[in-house]
Amino acid sequence: MAPSATATSAAPDGRKNGDLYRDYVDDRSAGSQGNQRLSIISRHLDPPAHAPPDTVYTTSNGVPMPHPYESQRCGENGPLLLQDFHLIDLLSHFDRERIPERVVHAKGSGAHGYYKTTASAEDLSIADVFQAGKTCPVTVRFSTVGGESGSHDCARDPRGFSVKFRTDEGNWDMVANNTPVFFLRDAAKFPHFIHTQKRDPATHLTHADDSTMFWDYLSQNPESIHQVMILMGDRGIPDGYRFMHGYSGHTMKLVNKNGDWVYAQFHMKSKQGTKFITQADSASKSPDYSQKDLFFAIENGDFPAWDLSVQTMTPKQAEEVWEKQKINVFDLTHIWPQGQFPLRKIGEFVLNENAKNYFAEIEQVAYNPSHMPPGIEPSADPVLQSRLFSYPDTHRHRIGVNYQQLPVNAARTPYRMGNFQRDGGMSFYNQGSRPNYLSSIEPISFRDRSVDLDKLHGHFTGQAISFLSEIRPEDFNAPRALWERVWDEAARERFIGNISGHMGNCKKEEILRRQIGIFREVSDDIATRLEKATGIKGYDGISNLRFNGTHNGMAKDKSLSTANGAKSKPSWPGVNNGAPGAGTHKSLHTGIHANGNGANGNGVHA
Repeated sequence: MAPSATATSAAPDGRKNGDLYRDYVDDRSAGSQGNQRLSIISRHLDPPAHAPPDTVYTTSNGVPMPHPYESQRCGENGPLLLQDFHLIDLLSHFDRERIPERVVHAKGSGAHGYYKTTASAEDLSIADVFQAGKTCPVTVRFSTVGGESGSHDCARDPRGFSVKFRTDEGNWDMVANNTPVFFLRDAAKFPHFIHTQKRDPATHLTHADDSTMFWDYLSQNPESIHQVMILMGDRGIPDGYRFMHGYSGHTMKLVNKNGDWVYAQFHMKSKQGTKFITQADSASKSPDYSQKDLFFAIENGDFPAWDLSVQTMTPKQAEEVWEKQKINVFDLTHIWPQGQFPLRKIGEFVLNENAKNYFAEIEQVAYNPSHMPPGIEPSADPVLQSRLFSYPDTHRHRIGVNYQQLPVNAARTPYRMGNFQRDGGMSFYNQGSRPNYLSSIEPISFRDRSVDLDKLHGHFTGQAISFLSEIRPEDFNAPRALWERVWDEAARERFIGNISGHMGNCKKEEILRRQIGIFREVSDDIATRLEKATGIKGYDGISNLRFNGTHNGMAKDKSLSTANGAKSKPSWPGVNNGAPGAGTHKSLHTGIHANGNGANGNGVHA
């Protein structure tokens, strides 16, 4: 019998059927006494007196059960019964509790907090979040890079540092690391490099027992040298996540209300300062040292915080620093000198709330560098360009096509969000009965375009080419400065000890001879010390070496210059090795000045 057409409710309290689902906020706060959730610390104290629990044990379809451990069987000693839905339901869900772990950044920790813009950046960007005094909630996830989900928190490894800013114009995901550079600048190398950070396919051993793959890759791709020095230096094992900085690494673009734009690099500076753990001390730490440190600091009210700062560079300056200093703003292995391009603080964020359920809020949180509100745009950095695709692609595989419907990933905008992305696995918010196309029956509203993409990106023209970068003398400038001007002698000695200890697990001496030759291009002092520490004589630099992963622009013999000894027309690094050389931005007439040094003092012409 069909329900009455005049029926207005389907529950005794007047709620409609569609309103009976459990609320996420209620679920997140639930304990055995409903919303009376005990803190982690108070759980371990004498429990307070409570009314009888209002949380009832049930099957997944809500049927109350008298005990979770019982099962149905044929008599006292007979086989189990297939009709026992409670048992089948329990086992079937247990078999599916895990989702694929992240291929990189699998081991991580995180927390929630808030961001506030303390100094307006409206001269640089139209992004609403950069207005003075603007605030938004954030979720931050820290991680190691190479290890699996159960790996040690104190491994010598870069750290991921990702921030989800829930702005009024949609989510902005800053997908950063604790180092300003990385091991590579050619996008296609990334999967290959990460494979060398994993277990050996035959022995299933990590670098702790066999570092051969690690050093083999590095010795064939010398542009990694800057990151290698940072990794093997004091910053290689930060003292937990609270005492480390974060860096976008990639160059972004910021565009203001006039349509003028600058290149930008973001820095997140720890208000707690930085600390490190030595290689020797790391062995004494808990495998979950960083997780424990972060969680209980927040639980005890010691809220960690970071300043958000930005370096900026005009298009003209980007051309000039390449032509005069050989600094490539599209190169993830290069840095911008802060004396020349000073940091400008624009805001700060604080972490003041732990996750109440790690899986729901940290394991399922998904960051995507292509999540940018108007006023923030990607540059032509090839590694960034590849990440714009790869990150959301892996989230759709790992979590599901509707991963952005999960509460921890959902945007929190002041307007009702709408699009034509419907259905798919586990679709919870499916946008009601509005037609799923651009309809005149129930039209959706639009906002005017705020960014002229042609002005912002249209200066790139050219033929399709096969590109692979080459190693050049300028790639050793920043690593050399790190060794000669930044580190003191104690730091240098720790570096040599870390490197030589790690090299001790490499099974191929030829690999180490090549790597010492690469270090010799940074400083003969490094190479000489490593030769003494390892007992292996390295090459006299790289001029007589061929690399399988990189063209050698420093080779004396031209037959050694092409990667992997290719005889046919090689992939081409070009005159500028992928950098924006003179004339790249000749069609632009920008009025914006980097670092706020414009005609009126705020970065914009009057």
